[in-house]
Amino acid sequence: MRAAELFRSRFGGTPDGVWLAPGRANLMGEHTDYNDGYVLPFALGQAVTVAAARRAGRQLTLCSRQEPAAAVQIALDGLAPGQVTGWAAYPAGVAWALEAAGHPVPGACIAIDSDLPAGAGLSSSAALECATALALTELAQTELAQTELAQTELALTELALPQPTGLTVPRRELAAIARRAENEFVGVPSGIMDQSASLLSQAGHALLLDCRSLETSQVPFAPAAAGASLLLINTRAKHDLSDGEYGQRRAECEEAARRLGIPSLRSLTTPAEVDRLADPVLRRRARHVVTDNQRVLDVVALLSTPHPPPGQHGPVDVYRDIGRLLTESHASLRDDFEISWPEADATVEAALAAGAFGARMMGGGFGGSVLALMPAAGAGQVRQAVTTAFARHAWTEPEFLDAVPSQSARRLTSLV
Repeated sequence: MRAAELFRSRFGGTPDGVWLAPGRANLMGEHTDYNDGYVLPFALGQAVTVAAARRAGRQLTLCSRQEPAAAVQIALDGLAPGQVTGWAAYPAGVAWALEAAGHPVPGACIAIDSDLPAGAGLSSSAALECATALALTELAQTELAQTELAQTELALTELALPQPTGLTVPRRELAAIARRAENEFVGVPSGIMDQSASLLSQAGHALLLDCRSLETSQVPFAPAAAGASLLLINTRAKHDLSDGEYGQRRAECEEAARRLGIPSLRSLTTPAEVDRLADPVLRRRARHVVTDNQRVLDVVALLSTPHPPPGQHGPVDVYRDIGRLLTESHASLRDDFEISWPEADATVEAALAAGAFGARMMGGGFGGSVLALMPAAGAGQVRQAVTTAFARHAWTEPEFLDAVPSQSARRLTSLV
């Protein structure tokens, strides 16, 4: 494990454990989460991994394979927003949010590795938060258990008890804590979708999340079983959610809801209701939210419909219909929400021309990735068509990642 190797090389010794948290792709429901709407993400096979061990004193020591500079030292006492910047703000923010929620945080050395491309809209920051949260809560639990055993002068072996490995913090609460770290410590006004997807997803499923009630349900989602394939295309156009555009879109949605006299745009159920808005910009923003919410429900209905046995007419048509909804969502994000970018539009156009069922930009916008759905046999054609389109524009060659609905965050091993 590369994170464990990094830990040994930078800190010496063996980590107490290794934890993994996946990135996410969002099948449908973009910019609906902070509007109390519906989202339908799934966990990816690509992830952030951390190797960690307790250390004496109230301090975190962080290093990252992707950031090879000297390790970052963070004092836990007096930690507050604004004290840590850059990539280290994400794990530091988790420590701050855990303690603010009343959960103890031990001193620790943490080594970080990732195969998630940063800036690709795959929630590498949320994955880092969730992996750190799992590590710190479990290290704290183990430390507490060992302290209690020492106080009673009993060893775990004498009690015939296993080494504690469960979490003391429920995963839904942990998702909220990680989101608070990103919102209040890092300063990114994101919703709760990314952390929920990383911590709650199941392999072979998409996660339907109602961002108003926070209720979740697992929706069977196995494209390969129907002869379909999902491809993530990193356009390599970087995006940064801490810039002003994301916050501006959120503010516009909040203003639209205020003018309509509703708590949030989730209260809208039909596109016609947005016509009450006199401002054309706010009208477009609200129209995207209400239509993308409906597209989430439409995809869930398609995936929840019983299918005929493989080989008979049926399953592939479901994915063709989902593809059409993906393309509709891209048009809405491009025209009504106005957050697409040239590489994304060219990727969608090339993928559709090469036989994809559908494609759309994904993530916060202005850079990142495109999600394309296609017949499994046509994946090579789509790759070639997109690569050719990029070469024609003299853009940096895109990166292609298989998008397989995967397992949520977890501890990989206790002995490395």
